[in-house]
Amino acid sequence: MATRAAAATLSAATSSLLRRSASLRPHGFRVPCRVPPQRFVRHIASSTNEEAAARAAAATADTGGPTIFDKIIAKEIPSTVVYEDDKVLAFRDINPQAPAHVLVIPKVRDGLTGLDKAEPRHVEILGQLLCAAKVVAEKEGLANGYRVVINNGPEGCQSVYHLHLHVLGGRQMKWPAG
Repeated sequence: MATRAAAATLSAATSSLLRRSASLRPHGFRVPCRVPPQRFVRHIASSTNEEAAARAAAATADTGGPTIFDKIIAKEIPSTVVYEDDKVLAFRDINPQAPAHVLVIPKVRDGLTGLDKAEPRHVEILGQLLCAAKVVAEKEGLANGYRVVINNGPEGCQSVYHLHLHVLGGRQMKWPAG
């Protein structure tokens, strides 16, 4: 424990010294004060992975085969359920993008693989999904605000072709979102 504290102190002191003293660093080299460069690199890599996953998913969209969400509904794949009724299932995302990140899905796909496939016959389930999102936000303690996101198509980074809503909260959301 003391070793970690000493290392952190040394690191902070070295970083502070480098920021203040131009003679100790090569000309033109700036030491960032706030955001470590790894964060930016991880964001780009994560974004690239999401885009690749979305393109791959689009190639097999609408084939009618079971999606990962169908398997979660059938309890073939475990999930942490937050809310469930006869039409809707809400569960925690395994790769959360916020302190609270819950997916809300219809239990029956009925051709509703993305929002672009919505037809007048889907009006009821679309409303139920939004009402379930409100219930999830209440259960998650998101009284100060939350975001509901629907990714649609490869350019929208949709990676599972079973309509789903993301309920995100527990931190300050930024704008623009994308």
